[in-house]
Amino acid sequence: MAIEIERKFLLKNDSWRSLITRQASMRQGYFGHYVENAMDASTTDASLSKPPKASIRVRITGDKAFLNIKSATLGIYRKEYEYPIALTDASEMLSELCDPPLIEKTRFYVPFGQHTWEIDVFEGDNAGLVVAEIELLQVDEEFERPDWLGEEVSTDPRYYNVCLVRYPFKYW
Repeated sequence: MAIEIERKFLLKNDSWRSLITRQASMRQGYFGHYVENAMDASTTDASLSKPPKASIRVRITGDKAFLNIKSATLGIYRKEYEYPIALTDASEMLSELCDPPLIEKTRFYVPFGQHTWEIDVFEGDNAGLVVAEIELLQVDEEFERPDWLGEEVSTDPRYYNVCLVRYPFKYW
C-alpha cells in the first residue's frame, strides 16, 4: 500500500525563490466528486449522497501523465496510488471527463535541510495562492523549518487541490 505523509504551509515571503533547483508546469483535473448533483428527488438510495472515499485525478507534468487515487481524509497521512498513463489519454480526460476548473500551477523544487520542498504557485482560478509542501517518511518526523515558511495548513481542506476545484482561491 502506498502512503503519503505530507505537510502544507503558507509562505511568509519570496526568499525561497533564490533556492529553486528545478520547476515543472502542471495541469490536473478531478473526476466526478459531486454525485449529489446527479440525484433527483425520487432517489432514495442514501449511498448516492455519501462523500467520496477517494479523489481521482489526472495530471500532466511536462510530457508525462499520471492517474492518481488518494484517500479522501483530512490530515497529513493518506493512502495514495499513482500510475503513469499515455499523454494523449490524459489530455482527453482533462478536456472531456474532469470537473472544471482545472488546477494549473507551477511547482518549484527547493532543497532545504534533509528535504526538498515542493512549492506550488497556482494559476487560473487559483492565482495568488502559493503553498509549500514537504513529504515525510513518518508522521512525527522532525524537519528543518526555513525562515520563509509561514502558517501550517495541512488540515485545512480549502488547501487540498481537490477542494480548489469546487471552491477556487479567487472566491475566498
